[in-house]
Amino acid sequence: MTFRYRCSECGLEYEILPGRLRCDRCAALQQPDRPLRGILEVVLEGGTLPTKAWHTLDLLPVERRWFPAIPVGETPLWRPERLCDELGSPGLVLKDDGLNPTGSLKDRASYLVAAFARRHGIRRIVVASTGNAGSSMAGIGAAAGLEVRLYLPASAPRGKLVQSLQYGADLQKIDGSYDRASAACRAFLSEHGGLSRNTGENPLTIEGKKTVSLEIFRQLGDRTPDYVFVSTGDGVIAAGVYKGFEDLVALGLADRVPQIVCVQAEGSSAIARALEHGEFTDPVAADTVADSISVEVPAAGYFTLARLQRHRGRCVVVSDREIQAAQRRLASAAGCFVEPAAAAAFAGYLTSRAAIDPAARVVVLLTGTGLKDIDGALRSLDEGSTAKSP
Repeated sequence: MTFRYRCSECGLEYEILPGRLRCDRCAALQQPDRPLRGILEVVLEGGTLPTKAWHTLDLLPVERRWFPAIPVGETPLWRPERLCDELGSPGLVLKDDGLNPTGSLKDRASYLVAAFARRHGIRRIVVASTGNAGSSMAGIGAAAGLEVRLYLPASAPRGKLVQSLQYGADLQKIDGSYDRASAACRAFLSEHGGLSRNTGENPLTIEGKKTVSLEIFRQLGDRTPDYVFVSTGDGVIAAGVYKGFEDLVALGLADRVPQIVCVQAEGSSAIARALEHGEFTDPVAADTVADSISVEVPAAGYFTLARLQRHRGRCVVVSDREIQAAQRRLASAAGCFVEPAAAAAFAGYLTSRAAIDPAARVVVLLTGTGLKDIDGALRSLDEGSTAKSP
């Protein structure tokens, strides 16, 4: 099986090499305050896969021997019986990626980036993050023996800051938003070099995240779900979910791509607005309790929008109050404690379920553990208690 990069916009192809991040032709069209142009996707072709024996790593562009010895992926897909009974939704299942080693789905991308770095003899990885991608790269990098330089907003939840420091990352706390952290990260890379793990910019971040779709398919008995609800900020996780199912179809293993429902917070809904209006407009300041999906300019916005349009996907927008209520309900009725960004996917399902056949196979993708942001969870409990007071 062979792999190469292909531009998601113009179709120009490139060899998969260090330093190759975006399409030269389309990146030249980049405009300020707009999503990344010229995002590359990994194309696989040739070779064969055993019908029953293939592994998710077989569909990635780095050989197995380069992946570090840390158990990323193979997270549970399970049916929360009590919650299903309460909702009258027997087909509901949860994919709990908060059980990855650093507590988030981002480990899937970091795992592949680390393997790629090891294969090519690269020692330093540099990343800007709102928290999860950074702590993920720090943890996976520690297992792989790599140096990780991390740019995080100083306002990131303490749990994510502490994780990164425990893993030994060179942490640079930036006053201001994720966008300022990204600018500082790019400046360092330009002057000092290293492998960028910046979400969307590095094609391997989408490719690594596609493994969640491959697992869902296998865990459902080699069947495609009817719906996948996924919390969406910069669009890279949604892009990865689409990419995984597209690869399964291309290989003849699946017969269709499920309906993907991208769930965004009211205070950070650029992709939902673009789907409604057909284009991205000037950014709006992000403001939501769900810090992991709080972005003003979604890096993979164009990539994800094109997939939503191609496969007739949907966007759902939920309020912070709905996110907090969904977080509490998952915890109290299913014993599943997730961070607000992950709870957004469940909130989107709750607002949509009246229009969904109760027997439909519905996967709610939970992207991070609630232990990432204890302070936010405490505030949610306080606000929930206030809301119930007479």
